[in-house]
Amino acid sequence: MSLIAGSYEKFIWGFKLKPLKHSSDGGALTLTKLFCYPSHLSPISSVAAAGPVAASGAGDDTIHLYDLAAASSLGSLHHHSATVTALCFYTPSNLSFPRNLLSASADGSVCIFDADPFVHLTTVKVHKKGGVNSLSVHPSGKLALTVGRDECLAMVNLVRGRRSFCCRLAKEASLVGFDLSGERFFMVMGDKVGIHEAEDARLVWEMESGKRVLCAAPSESGLLYTGGEDRSVTAWDTKTGKMAYQIEDAHSTRVKGIVVLSKSTDTSGEDDPYLVTSASSDGVIRVWDVRMAMKERPLPLAEVNTKSRLTCLAGTSLKSLRRPQLGEKVSKEDTIADGAS
Repeated sequence: MSLIAGSYEKFIWGFKLKPLKHSSDGGALTLTKLFCYPSHLSPISSVAAAGPVAASGAGDDTIHLYDLAAASSLGSLHHHSATVTALCFYTPSNLSFPRNLLSASADGSVCIFDADPFVHLTTVKVHKKGGVNSLSVHPSGKLALTVGRDECLAMVNLVRGRRSFCCRLAKEASLVGFDLSGERFFMVMGDKVGIHEAEDARLVWEMESGKRVLCAAPSESGLLYTGGEDRSVTAWDTKTGKMAYQIEDAHSTRVKGIVVLSKSTDTSGEDDPYLVTSASSDGVIRVWDVRMAMKERPLPLAEVNTKSRLTCLAGTSLKSLRRPQLGEKVSKEDTIADGAS
């Protein structure tokens, strides 16, 4: 598993999660640095990763691309005219290499790119009266959800490359994301997390954390992990709307990013992965075995201190990668924005 983190000091950090050599128990892990350098001219606001590729966006209106396997830069994209606020890769279920990259910015627009190679397909003006706060692509790759500063929830038709729906919310939402099945999505408003049906946006559950939620990540077990100003990592059961368990005081400062090791990124071949990674604003990244959180206060399996003010975190696996071969036909279900290019 590889991790990528962005910081307020404009640095990008790359780490590889590896078994610890000469460990008495086979479960000890260590975070090995892949790279670290100032990749942007402004604080980094968002990162995303899929397969061997990662991306970062910042206040310099630029997206930088990285090859995690080679620990090198892949160049940059310059199609935004405002701060890049959100990034999201789309990877078809039959591939481990991303097919598309979506990016959102503070001017309310969403850019859609082909990811192999990185080519700009189209730009959609989604939020007309404010910037985009968060972006999420449906597992089918046919639509995406965004929430913005204009207190609206919008849907983007990725097949036609245009906005298809927009509605006003009760208040501004900071995060939106589909669960791994695509049947439900979550929205974060302050300290409240709402679970909605994807078909009609009906509110199913509303969970309250007590303090502002700054990051969230779904898992295949039906749990939604959140972190924020309470400095804890909380697992919510989206089937009951109740807290499943919590790693209290996981960090000494607010949690800015969470990555769940799901089946799509699991390298062990086991049915259920148990690794969750969190990053805090004081620069500390920790890897947790969440099985221990159900029984007692766990200790992190691995930890690294970047000594910088981290703003975001993403993760991916480098193993079992499959890219489309030369001459192989890619079905239309595996592509987005076919009618937009």
